[in-house]
Amino acid sequence: MQLHIIARGKIGRDPEAEIVARYLKRINWPTRITELPDVGGRVAPPPPGTRIVALDEAGAALTSVALADTLAKWRDAGVRECRFLIGAADGLTADERGAADMLLSFGSATWPHMLARAMLAEQLYRATSIIAGHPYHREG
Repeated sequence: MQLHIIARGKIGRDPEAEIVARYLKRINWPTRITELPDVGGRVAPPPPGTRIVALDEAGAALTSVALADTLAKWRDAGVRECRFLIGAADGLTADERGAADMLLSFGSATWPHMLARAMLAEQLYRATSIIAGHPYHREG
């Protein structure tokens, strides 16, 4: 299953770019990043069966294991792509949130969107490591 991060804003040479690149490089699943301008710009419609996860402070605050379980379930059900949406400074639109299969939160605080991208990349690496039984994630 491809993990596709769709984020508003250009990360450029921000320090978070190094973090995102480092974690995505470690993931053994296909990954992709699409950057959109802060306003406007569109991504091709998702193929049928694509799962959409919107990062939103009102979403579910999943544990890393719960996120891994969700991704594994979707992968095992034949989902080919999971899209993760990250909004710009003003967040996502109501339509974007409404089209999502899941709203995911990294806590009740509002995070800068570039930092949220780095946090997502790390959590995707952690989730795929959990699924693979890699010792990166240790409970307890």
